[in-house]
Amino acid sequence: MIQLRKRGLITAVICSDPFRKLATTQARVLGVPDLPLVMIRHPLGGLSIEQVEGRVLVALPQVVKLIKDRLQ
Repeated sequence: MIQLRKRGLITAVICSDPFRKLATTQARVLGVPDLPLVMIRHPLGGLSIEQVEGRVLVALPQVVKLIKDRLQ
C-alpha cells in the first residue's frame, strides 16, 4: 500500500476507530503521513453480512470522494 501511494496511485486504508492512531502513526513512520483513512465503525469481525454491508455503505462514499478529489 505504501509503495503504491509513493508511486502516485490513489490509495487509502480502511480502518475502525480503535486503530486510527496506529494507522496514522504507521503511515507517518513509513513516509506517507497524508495517507487517507476511510473510517468505519468497530468491530468488523463477527458481523453478519448485512452488518458488513452497512459498513460498506459508510466507506463507499468516502472512497468515491477520495477518488474524485484526486482526479480534480
